[in-house]
Amino acid sequence: MSASAPVRVQHLIGGEWTGSPAGERRNPARGDEIVAEIPSGGPSDVDAALQAAQEAFPGWRRTPAPARGAILMRAAELLAARRDEAARDLCAEEGKTLTEATGEVQRAIDILRFFAGEGWRIAGESLPASLPSTHLYTVKEPLGVVALITPWNFPIAIPTWKLAPALVSGNTVVMKPATLVPVSVQNLALALLEAGLPPGVLNIVHGRGSVVGDALVNDPRVAAISFTGSVQTGLGIHAAGSARLARVQLEMGGKNALVVLDDADPEFAASVAAQGGFGLTGQACTATSRVIATRGVHDRFVEALAREAEAWRPGDGQAAGTRMGPVVDRSQLETDLSYIDVGKQEGAELVTGGDCDDLFLCPAVFTGVKPAMRIAREEIFGPVIGVLAVDSLDEAIVLANDSEFGLSGGIVTNDMRAAMRYADEAEVGVVKINRATTGVDLNAPFGGVKSSSSGTYREQGNVAVDFYTRLKTVYLGT
Repeated sequence: MSASAPVRVQHLIGGEWTGSPAGERRNPARGDEIVAEIPSGGPSDVDAALQAAQEAFPGWRRTPAPARGAILMRAAELLAARRDEAARDLCAEEGKTLTEATGEVQRAIDILRFFAGEGWRIAGESLPASLPSTHLYTVKEPLGVVALITPWNFPIAIPTWKLAPALVSGNTVVMKPATLVPVSVQNLALALLEAGLPPGVLNIVHGRGSVVGDALVNDPRVAAISFTGSVQTGLGIHAAGSARLARVQLEMGGKNALVVLDDADPEFAASVAAQGGFGLTGQACTATSRVIATRGVHDRFVEALAREAEAWRPGDGQAAGTRMGPVVDRSQLETDLSYIDVGKQEGAELVTGGDCDDLFLCPAVFTGVKPAMRIAREEIFGPVIGVLAVDSLDEAIVLANDSEFGLSGGIVTNDMRAAMRYADEAEVGVVKINRATTGVDLNAPFGGVKSSSSGTYREQGNVAVDFYTRLKTVYLGT
């Protein structure tokens, strides 16, 4: 398969594409293939983008919400017409398989359609008033200029699920995408502009988080910040934003556990664990990284999971039949390999995997994992699963909850009483019963507890607009 010419990525400021190449992004599956040439923004670019967003806000706010939604719907249709091309771009810049990339682009299309419909449903309520001849009601208003800081692991889905509710609510946006995946956001922006999004409503500044991100977070013109990424960065954003009373939404890490009970079919449980742990190369905040198996099924489950891992051989995501793509870059690979070494040093048994060829890392399965081990406690963000043995559901629930994170959790069992007890007691934001810990429906709220999320506002579903709006109460005397 021949490589195409690199995409020239630029900043989008006030409806104009600007900025000269300052770096490049290479295909993680083909190190000699340059996917994109990328600018590196600075404070002046951020200032110009914020000025453009501020100037565009009054007009965009006055645009009726159904009309704002109609633009999102047109953008969805335009992106749908280019879905295969956008999927190939995503596959090339991030590395996931073409099947996964196509599904992600389709997810972005569906999100645009969903929030297009929300343009007809953003509403307050009418309330009974204590005074006669008084109409008492509430309205939802946009916040103003919002900053969206997005990660590399879902290059088009996460930007879309932040951007769509922000726009349909009447806010203007300055977005800082991850430097590793600039092309997918540009494809999204092109569809929105062609659909009729006015200049300045969406602005994009590429560059380092320590430069572009910091400038956005600390600027008083930014009314709200939505961030997905690491805990350390998220806590810094929360401190800076909260200090000036900006609204802050954080989605951060996970150390997601899958409980497997004795009555589970070990082959089925292994397929669920593998999909959650090795799909997307394990590079998802909801990925399965711990399996807690009761002893009656433990050994059979480990054998089945080892077979699954050996079937998830890594390869070029654009090649037919590839189930798992490469690790996104050298830095992430070094992190994955270091945790595999740590697991062995701490006494866990590496059953299979852990070897690599360039950025192609074979999925790793550990057994004999103890709760205090680092591979049982720290987020790896790679295709590595540690299996822990317990005696009972009681012990499994305690162990699953023994984490600083609380994003996604799952259980595999045919005992619905046990499943519902786990759902009730699991300290997570998302519970999956007999399903992989990854993957969520776009119409359902998404978020976690503990160090996984800031917790006040959820993403996705119709509740996503809550973060991007505030309530005003109106008393109308007649």
